[in-house]
Amino acid sequence: MAGRELTSLRSPRVKAARRLAKRAFRRREGRFLAEGPQAVREALRIPGGLAELFTTAEAEARHPELVAAAEQAGAPVLRVSGEVMAELAQTVTPQGLLAVCGFLDVPLGTALETGPELVTVLAHVRDPGNAGTVLRTADAAGSEAVVFTDASVDPYNGKCVRASAGSLFHLPVVVGPRFDTLVPELRGAGLRILAADGAGERTLDEGIEDGLLARPTAWVFGNEAWGLPEEILRHVDEVVRVPIHGRAESLNLATAAAVCLYASARAQRSQRERSRS
Repeated sequence: MAGRELTSLRSPRVKAARRLAKRAFRRREGRFLAEGPQAVREALRIPGGLAELFTTAEAEARHPELVAAAEQAGAPVLRVSGEVMAELAQTVTPQGLLAVCGFLDVPLGTALETGPELVTVLAHVRDPGNAGTVLRTADAAGSEAVVFTDASVDPYNGKCVRASAGSLFHLPVVVGPRFDTLVPELRGAGLRILAADGAGERTLDEGIEDGLLARPTAWVFGNEAWGLPEEILRHVDEVVRVPIHGRAESLNLATAAAVCLYASARAQRSQRERSRS
């Protein structure tokens, strides 16, 4: 189990972890912070995924199996005071477990080499909470990869990691391609590129009825406030809007993504079932 409790923010190990709150340091070190037992549990399932574990005495008593698993995996376990954990975790109510993890993203070619039928693309998505929620939704809907374009938030941002609720560790994540270079790669993998945008002429319902959503698809979701810019819309195959049947002006990003991804997942599953019968 963890040894002497670290109580100073000046401890070299604590200072190194605190620096990972900044993107420049994350990129330089190839590491990020993941808070809470769920994130630690998921990191432990990846060989070498957990590089270091910070824990409070209380959390260590609540989750001895995670601490033991981290030690068995060869990761240093460092016990820290509640004050130090509060600074490391950067949340209002820290959960007492904080993992230092190695980057997980893969090259685009690696994510597409398996021939995915459903891919999620975040283009110009700037809010880390929204991005993490879409990542979690993509995982739940069965998306086989998530792409963060160069104009989107860093998926290793602490708020994004927390909002993903462990899904960051579940599926291939691609970071940083420009959208114009991404398009031919997606099409080369047999994917039809659909943009979710309120200006779309075709509705999601129509896409379900005419079989559009049953095809292998890369869904593109845009900025929370202004959607997708014209330079992206002109590259996609179809612009599809979620129909609004009530009086709401629009749906937020995460909700729209959930509706679109689950619609595609259902249409593709039905298509596979028809093909087998």
